[in-house]
Amino acid sequence: MDLDQLHTFLEIVRLKSFSKAAQTCFRTQPAISAQIRQLEQELNTSLFERLGTRIQLTAAGRIFCDYAEQILDLRRRAQNSINELERVPRGELVIAANEATCIYVLPNVFSEYKKRFPNVQLLVDRSYGGHVTEAVLDNLADFGFAQLPVQDKKLQVLQVYTDEIKLLIPADHPLAGLPAVNCQDLVPYPLLLPKGGATRSKMNQWLEPVEDLIQISMELDSTEMIKRFVLAGMGLSFMAASHFQEGVVAGQFKAISLAPDPVMRRLGLVYRKDKALSKAGLGFIQTVMNRANVPHPEASQFAGVAPGGPR
Repeated sequence: MDLDQLHTFLEIVRLKSFSKAAQTCFRTQPAISAQIRQLEQELNTSLFERLGTRIQLTAAGRIFCDYAEQILDLRRRAQNSINELERVPRGELVIAANEATCIYVLPNVFSEYKKRFPNVQLLVDRSYGGHVTEAVLDNLADFGFAQLPVQDKKLQVLQVYTDEIKLLIPADHPLAGLPAVNCQDLVPYPLLLPKGGATRSKMNQWLEPVEDLIQISMELDSTEMIKRFVLAGMGLSFMAASHFQEGVVAGQFKAISLAPDPVMRRLGLVYRKDKALSKAGLGFIQTVMNRANVPHPEASQFAGVAPGGPR
């Protein structure tokens, strides 16, 4: 059993496909099939059940998956610790975030970070809702961006961004001239809602007085899909204002505040309290804090990581 076999096995688990894993591992499908056969022979058990064109883990496969993740995580931590001996940080950081954060927050953060730490590889784990905190808790990600509140006592939480959730409508919609809307105003119109997550929970609460009257046209799991469907006249939706600001400036959308009180969205950077922070990790926190739109009293503790890398 070697680490490459474990990596291949976990890629198959992640992608639920031998052929897709072959592409990400830059191998042929017969080659990775041979690796899995060797693993199964060594473990004297089957790891996957083949159900036609689908595969799923056996009971033994699920057990082995947990240990494989731990082994590769230990390997990565050992490598990162060794790399810390060098003056210039190396290694990798895994960042868990949802689609909107990947599009509207991470590009500028990553750009600034790579200028300061060019030898650190940044990997994105695109996750949804509570899966972000789960990835951090399970050590599958070093950092996560999640909507607050996050109350797990094992996690350190730094609020980094505040935004207002607004009604997203086409610029020529009959409601476009209103400064704000209440939930009763939306009863006549179909709604496009996020499938899940913190924004959906906030909207469920705001719409509760008319929950038996509203028309839910579709539930979507993509910010960009929601915007395109709103433009296509499929319904109205709700979104953090910064996520469709470009469309407002371009004259495509109108952003309407929700009444009687604005609905706010708070984004936090989360990481395990018991995780030893490398210089690369401290530098990432400082980079995020530099981009934050809310002051934070703990930001000063990361100020020792100077531009251009730690000293």
